[in-house]
Amino acid sequence: MLTNRVFMKKTRKGGIIKVVREHYLRDDIACGIGSCGLCSTSEGRTLLDEAPQPGSTAFTAPHYLMLDTNIILYQIDFLESEAIRNVIVLSTVLDEVRHRSPVIFKRLRKILADPGRKFFTFVNEHHRDTYLSKGVGESANDRNDRMIRRAAAWYGKHVLEDNPKCKVKVVVLSDDAENRAKAKKDGLLVSSVADYVGSLSGHPELRDKVFNAEKWQDESRIIFPAHLTASQIHEGIKKGDFLQGSFFASRDNFLEGNVRVEAYEEPVLIQGRLNLNRAVDGDVVAVRMLPKSEWKCPSKVVLVDEQNVDDDAAMEVADPEFEEDSDEEKTPTAAVVGIIKRKWRQYCGILAANPLAQSTRHLFVPSDRNVPRIRIETRQSATLISQRIVVAIDYWPRHSKYPIGHFVRALGGIGEKDTENEVILLEHDVPHGSFSEEIKSQLPKLPWTVEPEEYKKRVDLRDITICSVDPPGCTDIDDALHARRLANGNIEVGVHIADVTHFIKPGTPLDKEASLRATTVYLVDKRIDMVPDVLSSNLCSLRGGEERLAFSCIWELDDEANIQNTRFHKSVIQSKAALTYQEAQLIIDDPSQTNETAQSLRLLNTLAKILKRRRIDNGALVLASPEIRFNIDSETHDPIDVVAKKLMDTNSMVEEFMLLANVSVAEKIHQEFPEYALLRRHPCPPEANFEPLKKAASYQGFEIITDSGKQLATSLDEAVKPDNPYFNTLLRILTTRCMMQAVYFISGTIQQAEYFHYGLASPIYTHFTSPIRRYADVIVHRLLAACIGADATYSALLDKQSTSQLCNNLNYRNRMAQYAGRASVALHTHLFFRDRTEDEEGYILFVKKNAIQVIIPKYGLEGTIYLAGRNQETLKNKPTFVYNEETQTQSCGSVEFHAFDKIVVRLSLDSTNVQHQRLVFELVQPYIEGFSVEALGKDGGEDKAVAKRKSGGADVEHQEKSAKKSKKGD
Repeated sequence: MLTNRVFMKKTRKGGIIKVVREHYLRDDIACGIGSCGLCSTSEGRTLLDEAPQPGSTAFTAPHYLMLDTNIILYQIDFLESEAIRNVIVLSTVLDEVRHRSPVIFKRLRKILADPGRKFFTFVNEHHRDTYLSKGVGESANDRNDRMIRRAAAWYGKHVLEDNPKCKVKVVVLSDDAENRAKAKKDGLLVSSVADYVGSLSGHPELRDKVFNAEKWQDESRIIFPAHLTASQIHEGIKKGDFLQGSFFASRDNFLEGNVRVEAYEEPVLIQGRLNLNRAVDGDVVAVRMLPKSEWKCPSKVVLVDEQNVDDDAAMEVADPEFEEDSDEEKTPTAAVVGIIKRKWRQYCGILAANPLAQSTRHLFVPSDRNVPRIRIETRQSATLISQRIVVAIDYWPRHSKYPIGHFVRALGGIGEKDTENEVILLEHDVPHGSFSEEIKSQLPKLPWTVEPEEYKKRVDLRDITICSVDPPGCTDIDDALHARRLANGNIEVGVHIADVTHFIKPGTPLDKEASLRATTVYLVDKRIDMVPDVLSSNLCSLRGGEERLAFSCIWELDDEANIQNTRFHKSVIQSKAALTYQEAQLIIDDPSQTNETAQSLRLLNTLAKILKRRRIDNGALVLASPEIRFNIDSETHDPIDVVAKKLMDTNSMVEEFMLLANVSVAEKIHQEFPEYALLRRHPCPPEANFEPLKKAASYQGFEIITDSGKQLATSLDEAVKPDNPYFNTLLRILTTRCMMQAVYFISGTIQQAEYFHYGLASPIYTHFTSPIRRYADVIVHRLLAACIGADATYSALLDKQSTSQLCNNLNYRNRMAQYAGRASVALHTHLFFRDRTEDEEGYILFVKKNAIQVIIPKYGLEGTIYLAGRNQETLKNKPTFVYNEETQTQSCGSVEFHAFDKIVVRLSLDSTNVQHQRLVFELVQPYIEGFSVEALGKDGGEDKAVAKRKSGGADVEHQEKSAKKSKKGD
């Protein structure tokens, strides 16, 4: 049957044209009911159960569920429950969900793909008896609701009249009261989700997953200004009255945040609960700039926990105890007037105990301090109070201090390491599920050997003395090296990288999964692989004594490390040794070692020192970050020791040749594909980023010049204090924090001058050396293979739009992997300090108005010692600290605290807050009566005179933890 569909389409010039398309209707589209003898279905397609269990007191007969669009958009957590089965999803609804929320659509598709869930898609838009054209003046939403009711009526007729053997009914789920009323008038079975779930027996947990806005309505107290509508925001932005950008909550003060907007070089400050106006970290917001007379300075007060500020005080811009009139230059300040796009996700955390034992309403405390607490309703509080749970935000009304949400699922007991690891992975959006059976079925079978034809296509390098140098325990060995003296006196150096692209072909399920994961994530006690273990730890790992396929970059260098020529080729290698950094260093330092491996390593080490010196002379930065390594108990997998990582010459040796390979490959792929090369750049930081560093150095009598990377490097080299050997390291740690994130990009999308890598002082750079653990390297391998004729290109490889989208995912996943790694370090630090107290030397990083922030070099830990504020109100004879903003110092009597001062700190774990266990930092030296604790005795026990007070909690944040292998470049 043929009909026409009419569309009104907007032209590029702003006009409106009428488009008429032919629309074919059929009467042979299957209903999907397993017991239906009338409809024929495609083989392998999911069918609804013949006789679904009713389980509902409201609908006692066996029935299927039919959903409207809003049920899917707002109740997806309910639908993801295994208890919900035998559901009909109309194509009308599916298309609307696709257009309104790609994220929800993706989650729905996952449910539809699970045959056990029995979700059936009925193509009602093309069925002769269920298609309805849009009425005159009818809205799209009303037409869709009418289509749903028409489909439900057709199913009722189909199963009762046309197919009398089928005794199953259809229940429409809709939270739209008007739609339900019309459905009932048409004689249909219909229910809201809340009513339907309330009628189910045997699944009380489903009630907590239901989003029900009506139960929280209470307009008696308006707290926040109303958000503007989308049209008002659009008009305001068009006129220049409003600006838009992404909102980022402050790490140090929950009453502050900032928004990056194009009109201002610096982020715009948002300060105070009313000005924040229900923005949540990550939201895209519209802001109204405040008059210059109302601009503020970012608060110097540390307020990381809302529980330290009472409700009334929290309504102010900051804690009244810390109100100040600063002479410091004010920051452009704005107020949020509307939300353009919510960036809400599912959040991990715990329930806060409700003092009313019988109440079903509770506060959820997210693990992420940048996210406000969330109101939820649950009848399972007695069970959930001791567990980590997942909660989703539904909405945030004007009358509520907190957003409203619902319970999604429980993860496990609080403090259990498996549960806490799961929290880390979920909070940082790390894909960590098992690889699908489809992917596993396509992997090479073991035992595996190099195919005979590969020897013909590749350069055979099995007779060359190649070895790898990696951290202890490394199983994903993706690079190896060799060096040998040539007959002409020059030196041949080779970097050999695992040929992962031999096993991962474009467009395959494995390739798609690897591109989604983007990177391997390294936690302290586990690794989340980008590719299956059979590849990462076996076939693509360049293990000693085993033949492996590789992609080789080989240079001819003179004795001054000048490149004479470069060549690239696919190869077959057989590593002669898989060494650790320490083993390689011992071989280099032992003059009795004269074998080929020792000679190769010494040549590499000599050349690497020349390369490093040249890079630094060109302006490359040598920065620092506090890194620690845990020794893990082999049985309990708990940390038994923590030591700072020590770098040897061999670390630098490997790093230099990885950097050189990455630069050489970048030049090659950009030469061949100037518009499509995947590269990596490190933007030059804006001058304002360096202000904290320059101020901190100036207070110590040093000038840091940041006009260029070379001047910055020179300034850092000269900033040395003989009486404080750690001072220069502290400056370099602060410099690291001034840097921008390095990012992947496609060469044809920006100007070549912007390719520059600031940290490495390199005009062009990419990632080639770690394809086992970085998907960017996989793409670079494919480009390089096309350059040398070893492989062909394919359409997606030379598509700027798709590769730019890929880069966005790579940058996001890389950032989340770093954060997850740091969170894992923090978790294991807490485990290490459980039932342990230690006094350690530390240095002051920053002096704040109510606190000093401290770093402990031995453990690479950072924390806060509060000097004033609500944390100190319980102290007897509370000492008075005076903050000098001009000199950035705190003083108490004759004791004065400056940045970079050495102090002694007591470290212990405070577990009173199960959600945020805190590593507590207490001052030991210098001693301040009534504030400092006394040093531990020799037996490790505390002196009786130790003060009972705890000075405040320090959220341990391990800074800029490098990837598992520091040798891998930037």
